[in-house]
Parts: sequence; structure tokens; C-alpha cells
Amino acid sequence: MSGACSSLTVENLIHRHILFCNKKLTFRFEKKPFMKRKLLIPGALIAFALFVMAVTADLTGKWKGVIRTPDGQELPVTYNFKVDGDKLSGTAESPAGAVSIDNGKITGDTFSFKVTVDGNDYPHKGKMYTDSAGLDIDFGGQSTHLTIKRDTSK
Repeated sequence: MSGACSSLTVENLIHRHILFCNKKLTFRFEKKPFMKRKLLIPGALIAFALFVMAVTADLTGKWKGVIRTPDGQELPVTYNFKVDGDKLSGTAESPAGAVSIDNGKITGDTFSFKVTVDGNDYPHKGKMYTDSAGLDIDFGGQSTHLTIKRDTSK
């Protein structure tokens, strides 16, 4: 054997014979190891699942930001998130006091919840990033965006 075929053994080749115009043509194909493909897909799925769990687990803890309301006020806010599987709970604290986080859900790197203040529901939708999260808050039809960062102070 020569060149590229020198490393192939007879066991790794598949021979195919075809008759074309009364001439016998022989094609040789290298067998592809099935085991590599068989392990690649489950391995990739496990890696993806671990990545998703790491992202959702990252949301647990204290996060701080400043809400700019549609009427121009700036309110410092602290979110204390607790993650349990795909459920999100905790509290939101502002100078006006603390309220609970309700109907919290996590899907991959996105999450949503609502807080109720004085009988009004304020839905939040967010996206988790490496060191921060972006939140869109609906103030009765008017929306505002804020970025929150993990509070690393002790």
C-alpha cells in the first residue's frame, strides 16, 4: 500500500465491487468507528445539561441595581433570588420595603417573575449573563430596563 492507505489494515476496509461496461471496479472505504459517534452525542447532551444547571444555579444570591421608573424616579433595588430547579423565588427590596417574588420561572438563561406592590402586579422578564442580568419590568403598559449585578459584599 502507498501514501494515505499505508496506515489502513484489511480489517478497517470495506470492499465494494461494481460491474461497469463489463469491467469490475473495486472501491475501498474505511470503516468509521461507531463507538466514537455513539459516545459523542450523549457526551454533548450531558455537557449542555451541566452548562444549563450552572447558569441557573448562578442566579441564586443577592443582586443590586437601580430602577428608573417611567416618570423619571431612580429607586435602588436589591433582589434576593432562590433557585429550586426551574422555580425562582425570593424577595425584592427597595426604600419602600420588601415584597416577595411570585410565579418565578427559569428556562435556560432566561427567567421571569412578578412582584406585587400595593395591589399592582409588576411582571419582570430577565436574561442571565456571566456577571450580570438584564431585567425588563412592565409598569402597567410602560416598560423599563435595568441591569443588576451580583452583590459580592459580605
